[in-house]
Amino acid sequence: MGRKQLYTESELLDVTKRLVLNHGYDGFHLKMLSEHLPGARSTIYQYYANKEEIVAACMKRVISNVYDKVSKVDESDAMGALQDVLAIYVEESKLHQLLGDANKINANNSEAAARDLAFVENAHLDLKAQLVRLIEQAQQAGMLRKEFPLPVLVGTFFHLFNTPNMLEVPPAQWSRLLFDMWVGGARGR
Repeated sequence: MGRKQLYTESELLDVTKRLVLNHGYDGFHLKMLSEHLPGARSTIYQYYANKEEIVAACMKRVISNVYDKVSKVDESDAMGALQDVLAIYVEESKLHQLLGDANKINANNSEAAARDLAFVENAHLDLKAQLVRLIEQAQQAGMLRKEFPLPVLVGTFFHLFNTPNMLEVPPAQWSRLLFDMWVGGARGR
């Protein structure tokens, strides 16, 4: 009979996410991870073979969560959908920071890491395609100005959730404020 796990895979990935966000991929290592979990470092290897697998799995988990939520957004009202999508992104505001280290993972060291990174890349492309689709629909309906090139609207929208919440308001309120600024601009009329 196997030994009882001292922590779940979910807990392992939660700690991994926190440490990678705090120290970056290069500063993250398995010894550090084991220092933040109960039990011996060898317990980590019951879940993942190496650093690459753990971090890639963490990235996959985060983007999967976002992807699952935005996939359920009702796109019949483009502006409402854009607002809902932004609220989801604000909830996971560290997504870009975490995924920024994906190119540092040597997928040659692990087939599992390579699969997870491929999933992350495909999910990111799908999320971008959804955003493009919604913005195009909003422009065609006259809800967004057509003189702004699509890449500008997409790029600024994707980076809204990287804006630090210096007001420390709840995420729903913060996403609404960001959305209103994006739609209306900062200049009064």
